[in-house]
Amino acid sequence: MAFFLTCGTHTFQSLLQGYENVTVQCQNCGNFSGRVVKRWEWFTLCFVPLIPFSLKPWHEVFCHICNFHQDVKYRPDVQQQNNGGQNIPMQNQGGNQGWNGRPAPPPPPGQPVYK
Repeated sequence: MAFFLTCGTHTFQSLLQGYENVTVQCQNCGNFSGRVVKRWEWFTLCFVPLIPFSLKPWHEVFCHICNFHQDVKYRPDVQQQNNGGQNIPMQNQGGNQGWNGRPAPPPPPGQPVYK
């Protein structure tokens, strides 16, 4: 008779309470896709979580694009947005700006100009 035991780790992750609507810039890749999550890693035996690796879960900013994790204590901009604060705008909202802050090109001749 042979027994095979499968062991490993599993990470449980969910949005951190009070930060559900906060989206911030990832400090690794620069995308505005950072979400504040609660992450807890467990040791598993036969796919059953048995022992947590820490006594409490981590509170982090997580970017789903580059899979970068950063502790919330290093992000004062995120801490200021606790309990439903304002989102950071995804683009520069000022004036007639184009890509990389350059002015938008003028419209082709014969087309109306909308302001």
